[in-house]
Amino acid sequence: MQQPIIVYTAPGCPDCAAVKQLMQQQGLSFEERDVTRPEVAQQAKTRYGVRVAPITVVGDAFFYGTFQDQRPKLEAALRALKADG
Repeated sequence: MQQPIIVYTAPGCPDCAAVKQLMQQQGLSFEERDVTRPEVAQQAKTRYGVRVAPITVVGDAFFYGTFQDQRPKLEAALRALKADG
């Protein structure tokens, strides 16, 4: 069973679009949460210490920052996820 993947996004965010595109290219399902909704932004701040998109959650790991910053760590987490699954 795939570990849950959550992508906190904001409309018009190019880094968010790049994270979602990577997930789709990998054939992974994910839940998208919009940080422009105050309750979602607060949840992100409480759980991960930030409320800027994109925040990508893979199982127990989470990553934030630009797609370029996230990509190496995210790809490693996705490889591990596929190896386990």
